[in-house]
Amino acid sequence: MTKVLVSDPIDPIGIDILSQVAQVDIKIGLPLDELIKIIPEYNALMIRSGTYVTKEVITAGSQLKIIGRAGVGVDNIDIPSATRQGIVVVNSPEGNTIAAAEHTLAMMLSLSRHIPQANQSIKEHRWDRKSFIGAEVYKKTLGIIGLGKIGSHVANIAKSMGMKLLAYDPFISNERADQLGCVLVELELLFSESDYITLHIPKTPETAHIINKKALSKMKSTARIINCARGGIIDEDALAEAIINKKIAGAALDVFEKEPLSNSKLKNLDNVILTPHLGASTTEAQINVAVDVAEQIRDVLLGLSARTAVNIPGLVPDLVEKIRPYLELAETLGNLAGQLAGGRIEKLTVRLQGELAAMQSQPIVIASIKGLLSQALRERVNYVNAAIEAKERGIRIIETRDASICDYAASLHISVQGSLGEHSVTGTLLSDGEIRITNVDLFPINVPPSNHMLFTIHRDMPGIIGKIGSLLGSFNVNIASMQVGRKIVRGDAVMAVSLDDPLPDSLLLEIMKVTGIRDAYTIKL
Repeated sequence: MTKVLVSDPIDPIGIDILSQVAQVDIKIGLPLDELIKIIPEYNALMIRSGTYVTKEVITAGSQLKIIGRAGVGVDNIDIPSATRQGIVVVNSPEGNTIAAAEHTLAMMLSLSRHIPQANQSIKEHRWDRKSFIGAEVYKKTLGIIGLGKIGSHVANIAKSMGMKLLAYDPFISNERADQLGCVLVELELLFSESDYITLHIPKTPETAHIINKKALSKMKSTARIINCARGGIIDEDALAEAIINKKIAGAALDVFEKEPLSNSKLKNLDNVILTPHLGASTTEAQINVAVDVAEQIRDVLLGLSARTAVNIPGLVPDLVEKIRPYLELAETLGNLAGQLAGGRIEKLTVRLQGELAAMQSQPIVIASIKGLLSQALRERVNYVNAAIEAKERGIRIIETRDASICDYAASLHISVQGSLGEHSVTGTLLSDGEIRITNVDLFPINVPPSNHMLFTIHRDMPGIIGKIGSLLGSFNVNIASMQVGRKIVRGDAVMAVSLDDPLPDSLLLEIMKVTGIRDAYTIKL
């Protein structure tokens, strides 16, 4: 029975979706040792920010196919360990976009107008208007670090509020920044020119403490910082000191380096607003992320692909549907070329030809690797760990493109070099999406792949085809189709035979004895 473990609070609608395909066990707040103990029973794990999926958990999860994080951040999951084990990790990058962006803007306005402090004053029976003179955001400069989905939504609303926008994001084009009304600048200029600074980046080795003592020293004394992204991207001690010494005007933080926030100088500062990681805490966002991730877990358990796998390179949702047929083509050709080469594989070359040369190559290369390794590793290799498995085996991966090759509108050429020699195959897709093998070892053919195939390299001479057909018949192996490709008359040729039945090893030995046969290969796809 397929089983899913839910270890953090999830909206009930997510549980309903998972229940369509699996037994769902809800066990909230499990200690790490208990999680490690029970995880071998489960095929999927759904979490939020409370559960830490460590290397030990992943190693113990021998049946895990997918880990789903109902939210954006996945820093509580050991992604490298999951990838190595072939476990898909998914998140919901858009489910809480609006909620996080609105919380950012609410924090900025609350910080500007001292709303929490004024509210507390009223509740303490005081009427002290002079102590809460604030600042307008109109015509002020907002520096946005990270122009992803959340940062972009913040930019759109801030622009409508009359703010000037600076942005730092090395992965965003000037054209995209222009569309959002932002001017792309380097960090130092953003620090020195901004009245407000908001962060919308993940925590990585490169972004850890991106706001530090040095950065704070470059800011205006009237600057205010908002962080509703990830804890650890601000040096909180340095921030507290800067506010105490009036180097900047204040800060509003929703996330912290260590959560829950314990002893911190920030707690005692009047011009600091702190909230307990509420960025995604809206009814709508909780439903959105639960539905998004639950649907992806359900799909993977049914053998379908995930929309937002964070550890499958290049497989973004919009791209997947466009290139899905070519992924099947690449996997088939990689599998075929690997079986033809045999022995220890040393190098895989993937060449995208014709119109295919203009497409994103990374997913197609990954599919080729998966196909190449599928005979040796079977179910152990998938789109998640194929590249790692190839690297660990010392297989060189080379990718090339050639738009000038146009025997077909788009085709894929796979070459595999191994300890027993080098072999190549080329394939394409017909207008109806059917795969065609169009070339084997530079010999032109045109055959569809089938579960059982026989390939021979032989001299182009009378009688060979008849002898092969007779041998197959004598072993009760039925031929579905047969085609011969050659370059010159009476030279070498290739024969591709699609079979209804598997080819016995003893029959292959008999085929090799036929005069004129140079090589023969049994293929199972």
